[in-house]
Amino acid sequence: MIIAIPVSENKGENSIISEHFGRSPYYAFVETEKDEIKSISVEENPFSSHDPGDIPSYLESKGASVVITQGVGRRAKVYFDQLKLEVISGAYGTVRELVEAYINGSLRSVDYTPKEKFHEH
Repeated sequence: MIIAIPVSENKGENSIISEHFGRSPYYAFVETEKDEIKSISVEENPFSSHDPGDIPSYLESKGASVVITQGVGRRAKVYFDQLKLEVISGAYGTVRELVEAYINGSLRSVDYTPKEKFHEH
């Protein structure tokens, strides 16, 4: 399974989740197998600007089946649902902390209100 996480920096497993997935400068892709982390790669966001479906489609094309994020726009959430990607919102922490919490079942999706008003998707 591949878990995608928008991150604010490229520090591998120590990268901190970004507040808004569409404006994130990087995305971490974490491959897991049998409840273990197999690999972590961090890639630059390929979209300087984006339409609501661009990033969900990109994450799916990278093999992601789960997206862990702080916040996600309503229209982008519709695309995630259409692509059958599981979205967990309201998360905070490092890539390793988030993936370990997901694996052990303690990470739950919660409503998230951004500190800044980005834009409504």
